[in-house]
Order: sequence, then structure tokens, then C-alpha cells
Amino acid sequence: MAAVAQNIKCSHCGAPVDFKPGEIVATCKYCGFTTVIQTGVAFTFEHSVLPNRFDLMQIEAPIKAWMQSGFLKPGDLAKKSKIKQKNLVYLPFWVVSVEAKTAYKGIFERITPVVVKEGKLEKEYNWLVLARKASDFPTREYQIPLEGKVPYDFRKIESFAKVLNSEVDRDSALELARTQIETHHRFLLQQDVDKIIDFRMELSLKQMVYLHTPVWFINYEYKGQTFQLLIDGATGNTIKGDIPSPKFGLL
Repeated sequence: MAAVAQNIKCSHCGAPVDFKPGEIVATCKYCGFTTVIQTGVAFTFEHSVLPNRFDLMQIEAPIKAWMQSGFLKPGDLAKKSKIKQKNLVYLPFWVVSVEAKTAYKGIFERITPVVVKEGKLEKEYNWLVLARKASDFPTREYQIPLEGKVPYDFRKIESFAKVLNSEVDRDSALELARTQIETHHRFLLQQDVDKIIDFRMELSLKQMVYLHTPVWFINYEYKGQTFQLLIDGATGNTIKGDIPSPKFGLL
């Protein structure tokens, strides 16, 4: 059953602010004021947006470019596919800017005799946490051009676009980032050790930004089947695309 939309009054302009159960931060589509739903008070963290560069017709250029590139795609993909849907969605992210330092000790077992190794792993990240709880969006594959972000301005949002609200608060986003970075560091350490016997990670938080980014969700049809393509509206770059099996080109 679909979630029923509710609304509160914007404390800035008095207009109704729509939100769905589970959302905790909402933005007024009339004045752009961002509110914490539970308290009704103003959202006090930086809220930015990446401007979208494409309209409903212009987005077809990067779609066709993706279809025509790459040797894994059927040769007639661009010619015989049909675009069925073009939906622009502004997705909410927390951008967690941190310095992560990990001290580790492990055992290297790929040689004889085994070797005990110690070291440090130091990285800086603008770690992305999607502010939606249920989603299969490929966050790790999304390279957001942060240098293009500007203060959130509702006037920059297209009338046909959908803006999703956050379901993840700041503290939860920071904890998610910590867990994901730890998992990432453990993966990186597999290059140096086969078994980790001591692992200590420290995070130094530099900044957290609440950011809406424009993503085009494209559905296209090729020889009777439907596939999805995700395109970054700020750059035109492909985030992820479903490619028909090579056998489709032989039918």
C-alpha cells in the first residue's frame, strides 16, 4: 500500500508542506524554506542543490550518446530503442566530509613463514549517504560534482521535477558513514593482510551538507523489453545503465 502524503504548514510562508510518513526533513515548494517535521523548526544545517542542466528534450542527447558508446551494447541500440519515460528527481544526500585514520595490525599468510604487519591507512572523503531508507540507488557509483553546488533555491527546481525529502537525520547519516567507511577500509586492507587482528579507526568530521542532486530516471524499450538508465542532471554523465544482453542484437 502506498504511503499517504500528509502536510504541515510552512512556518515561513504558511503554505502547506507535503511529506510522507518516515520523512523527517521537508522543503516548502512555494518558498524553499526547509523544516524539521517533528518540531516544525527551521533546518539549521547547510542545504544546497546541484542545478540541473537539461530539459525534457535536451536530456535525449546524453541518452543517445550512452546508447551509441561502448562495445558491450547492441549495435542498433540507439536506432531501435524507444524512450518511454523521462523523470527528473532531486534526490536528498548527506555529504559527510571527513578524515579517516585507521591503525591496524594483521597477518600476511600468502608467504611462508607468515608475517605480522602493522600500519596506518589515512584517507579524506566526501562520503555520500543517501537520505532515503529504502532504495537500490547505486550511491557508491555516483560521482557528485560538489564544486557546482549552490544554496538551495526553490526557483531553480523545474515544475515537472520531483523533490524527495530526507528520511535520515544528521546523526544517523554520520553513523552510517562511519560504518560504511570502516567496511571500506577493511576491504582496502585486504591488499596488505589476510587476517586483521587489530583495527582502530578515528574519524575527524570537517563538514556535513544536506544536498539535493538532479537525477534523470530514464526507462527505454528495446525489442519488447524495458530497461533503466540513470543520468546525472548536473553533468550529463551516466550513473548506471541497464544494457540489453548481446543476444538481443541477434533477434
